Amino acid sequence: MLTTIDTRHGTANQHSYSNGNTLPYTGVPFGMNYFCVQTNGDNGSWWFHPEDRVFQGFRLTHQPSPWMGDFSHLVIAPVSGVVSKTESYFNQGSFRPEEATFQPHYLNIYSERHRILSELTGFTYGGHLKFTYERKNEVPGFFIRSKGPAEFKNEGDLITGFISNYAGSEDKDLKMYLAISLSESITSCQIEKNEHMISLDNETIQLTDPDIYFSFETSSQKKVVELTLATSFISPEQALLNLKREQGISFEEHKEKAADKWISYLNRIEVESKNKEQIALFYQMMYRSFLFPQTWHEINEQEDKVHYDTLSKSVKPGPYYTNNGFWDTCRTIYPLYSLIATKEYEDMLEGFYNAYQNSGYLPKWLSPDERGLMPGTLIDAVIADAAVKGIKSEKMPQFLEAMIKAATTNSGKDNYGRQGTEDYLKYGYVPSNYHESVNHTQDYAYSDFCISRVADVLNDKKTQEEYEKQSLNYRNLVDTEFGVLRAKDADGSPKTPFNPYSWGRDYAEGSAYQNSFAAFHDYQGLIKAHGGKEKFTEIITNLCNTYPIFDVDGYGFEIHEMSEMAAIDFGQIAISNQPSFHLPHLFNYVGQLSTTQHILKELMTRAFELGYRGYPGDEDNGSMSAWFVLNSMGIYPITPGSGEYSIGIPLFDKVTVHLANGKDLTIETNNNVPQYHYSKEIRLNDKIHQDLFFTHKDLMDGAHIEFDLCLVPPTTTFTDNQLPYSLTK
Repeated sequence: MLTTIDTRHGTANQHSYSNGNTLPYTGVPFGMNYFCVQTNGDNGSWWFHPEDRVFQGFRLTHQPSPWMGDFSHLVIAPVSGVVSKTESYFNQGSFRPEEATFQPHYLNIYSERHRILSELTGFTYGGHLKFTYERKNEVPGFFIRSKGPAEFKNEGDLITGFISNYAGSEDKDLKMYLAISLSESITSCQIEKNEHMISLDNETIQLTDPDIYFSFETSSQKKVVELTLATSFISPEQALLNLKREQGISFEEHKEKAADKWISYLNRIEVESKNKEQIALFYQMMYRSFLFPQTWHEINEQEDKVHYDTLSKSVKPGPYYTNNGFWDTCRTIYPLYSLIATKEYEDMLEGFYNAYQNSGYLPKWLSPDERGLMPGTLIDAVIADAAVKGIKSEKMPQFLEAMIKAATTNSGKDNYGRQGTEDYLKYGYVPSNYHESVNHTQDYAYSDFCISRVADVLNDKKTQEEYEKQSLNYRNLVDTEFGVLRAKDADGSPKTPFNPYSWGRDYAEGSAYQNSFAAFHDYQGLIKAHGGKEKFTEIITNLCNTYPIFDVDGYGFEIHEMSEMAAIDFGQIAISNQPSFHLPHLFNYVGQLSTTQHILKELMTRAFELGYRGYPGDEDNGSMSAWFVLNSMGIYPITPGSGEYSIGIPLFDKVTVHLANGKDLTIETNNNVPQYHYSKEIRLNDKIHQDLFFTHKDLMDGAHIEFDLCLVPPTTTFTDNQLPYSLTK
């Protein structure tokens, strides 16, 4: 299973079109660092492409997305022979991508020019590199490349120092400390100065834009050199401690330990199918689902978790996680963890609360600290979903306080808390003078629902009722003429002129068609506001059947999400981006399970593929991968905080989910052939299941679910009580 995963899945990208915008990360699940092959360091955030044949070295990276940048990175590049210049262009070599190994736990690259076999495996705080120099009587060596201020000290078989090359941080002098042990002592350390290589042996080297060359003694035999590298964002001493814990472990042992960690996560869901390619695709998605958020905390000498707080520039107690945008991941990643990784979920919640204690506001987009991108404060959904599922229950009083603070207090900074808080409370919507005002209104209303759910768990009836009422604010933007949500000015006037195909301005990375149906908690209320089920069915049917046209006025040019929607051609369902993730399931709310199932099966089998062009758009920290994982099992958590999963259609003959509580959930699909898009009967624990949802309790009790598929949609009708969760019915 592990060795069939190719981490290059979804990595064929450019700024104008995304097939995932993923990177081929090697390391361990939720590691502090990941390693990738760098093929073109001059191409900005798109420094890897799977069809390049250039090997510039192994890049230690913290880039969660090309749109976020790499807040701390370096490249280690092995070379052979005399070096006269330091630039990558003069020292890079070719490799054969078809012969290379790109696996979650292991990289293997052969440089044709330098005749070096380069291998790498990872651990949480660093990696183990192995270079086999085949050219005899040539100088073996390697570069450390970085950008920004750096300091290195060469102690023969140990390199220590730091780099500082942040891409956005509250600490403008953020340092990543390094400790690198070598199996063979360095004989020379050089930099280029005035077009000459000069020696800096036994000195502490301080550079503003370092490219440092280290070399070893020349040998008449093949030479093997191993580097064990550890990092820390806390101190040089902590980097050495992180290194000390990994020393004495061989390369093969590190590789095996990394493999075991991946297998422990991948094995939590087992799938069986006659379609082997779909099985391979599923585990590609599973791999991506356990990369983010990344560990930011470290383990001190007392074996306690501690983390670096970039605001106070001090070390704080407790866990911390980074490289995560909740607008993306709240919809899929954390509901998946609630089934199979609750221990990790609890630790992450503790870490997110520590981010609140550091800054005064719950996080929205951490990399490494608050970047403040995307609308809303959708960590509220992560908290509420945990609350109703009994995850981290003891922390919910503190979380409720933190959620209410964001809902009532303006931080004064765009990157913390809600934008337009006072106006939202005053008008019941965010006015159009705020960027992406419609999305803010929807997301705040849903967050208000999430607050009410946490309050309900804590038996705080007053707060529950207050925020349930406030969660209906999205209705203030319902426009029955166009069947969407439409921005309003502060005086209550709808935005005019109005073009429902116009992307941007009042909508986030989409138009009104993608961004008007996120009343996750109150679909029956939304349906009623639009005139009832018949009218709403017409609206969402038109959404699907409308050609994927778009107007670029809000951005002034065609952004990649527009291109991707047009390319896959599923009407206005832009599955390339999170606002469309739930759109196929809207038909369940009008009792049309068959339509939901048809769209989902087509999306899963046509919009996703195995290979370098794997995704229909940005994968975004595991969110799209987890979307595929969940929907391919026939379930989808359309409303985190409800404790329910909307029913879809499984892809596999059998799925066995090894739940976090030790029980097994099994999902079997009968008559599972490509042309069967519908279920004529669903059974839960051998009884006919007539609801269009399963509860979290159903699943965690170790349910046995069966889908009987068929060719023609059945004529089943559903009552309101059989439809998925809605605050008002």
